[in-house]
Amino acid sequence: MNKRETGMKYEEHAAAYLITRGFVLLERNFRCRQGEVDLIGIHEECLVFAEVKYRKNAKSGMPEEAVDIKKQARICMVSDYYRLTHPKERARQVRYDVVAICKEGIVWYRNAFPYISKGRGYGW
Repeated sequence: MNKRETGMKYEEHAAAYLITRGFVLLERNFRCRQGEVDLIGIHEECLVFAEVKYRKNAKSGMPEEAVDIKKQARICMVSDYYRLTHPKERARQVRYDVVAICKEGIVWYRNAFPYISKGRGYGW
């Protein structure tokens, strides 16, 4: 299995996990010029942008650690575009989640990071 296939497998696993916990899936792998978000859905009345990260083991770090400030800012830009192009979702509160999968364990970090504006001086 190549890296892309592995990623898709664990994104599918994460989506199933979230759905069993009340997450209504709207989009998978939403892409635009600003970047990509793995899962978009509704949970507890929030519009949720979720990043899925997988690691075979913790040797190279925990999966959630891979969602660095730059990745967070990119997800936020994608969320801005998504809300712009999906007007019926604009009024919803937005939340940014991370689903971390290591070995076969899964952890859902709700509200994992705040909105980050690209212009906040992070060097890009």
